Amino acid sequence: MFSMKRWIRWMALVIPALGGLLDLPAADFRVQGSDTMVTLAQRWAEAYMGENPGVSIEVNGGGTGTGIAALLNRTADIATCSRRIRAREVEGCVRRFAARPREYPVALDAVVIHVHASNRVEALDLGQLSGIFSGRIRNWSEVGGADARIIPYSRENSSGTYEFFKEAVLKRGDFAGSVQMLQGTAQVLSAVAHDPNGIGYGSGALSAGTRAIRIAPAPGTQAVQADESTVRAGSYPLSRRLFLYLDPAVDVGKLRQWIEWIRGAAGQRIVGEMGYFPLEVPPGR
Repeated sequence: MFSMKRWIRWMALVIPALGGLLDLPAADFRVQGSDTMVTLAQRWAEAYMGENPGVSIEVNGGGTGTGIAALLNRTADIATCSRRIRAREVEGCVRRFAARPREYPVALDAVVIHVHASNRVEALDLGQLSGIFSGRIRNWSEVGGADARIIPYSRENSSGTYEFFKEAVLKRGDFAGSVQMLQGTAQVLSAVAHDPNGIGYGSGALSAGTRAIRIAPAPGTQAVQADESTVRAGSYPLSRRLFLYLDPAVDVGKLRQWIEWIRGAAGQRIVGEMGYFPLEVPPGR
């Protein structure tokens, strides 16, 4: 056993060492929110820190709702959101910041409907899609497919993509109890890829084993594939913008410079590389 003198001497060495380990530099900017945007935001952060070695940026996901909560709790400087902020959330910001949150569109995106690669259904209209996810349509034969039960997969309710889908497709109605809620787009795509009767939705990226289907805004209208031209024109029914939200009081200095970089040529080039669509058509195209 240690003598008291040896114990004091040991503690005198250990405590300063632990203090050094715990005294890690805090990030200059903390970003949290949309799981759709988390990899994009990480790429922005990595590229910007590479160009600006004195800047430290921390990026986390958790969903749009989680990001807005973190913004209100001041545990995040920026909330990444795959939908526009809600009126009640704006009210929370006004109470917290004494001002409306600053909004920055940063990319264009599409919520794509994925089916298993073997599924013969080529297109659905929004009414059929609503019927599938609300439980009114339960068999693929009802929409031109095989005689098989439909297995729908959805994002979880903290997701901005979930909120966007619920508003655009279900018109704020409820998902059927049979819809399987999953944490992220990757999990939804994986589930559909392994389920011949599955259908799910998520941001534009595809996965091996799935196929994107065309969507019509109403019965009898033209079904449209999601691509840059249809998303940019707004003719794809599930087109959307991706956003950053922040307290106007912190929208200065280094943080403002990073946001301007994101919305400029370098940041928008990364948007395209990650499978989203830049806010504007790049020069020379």
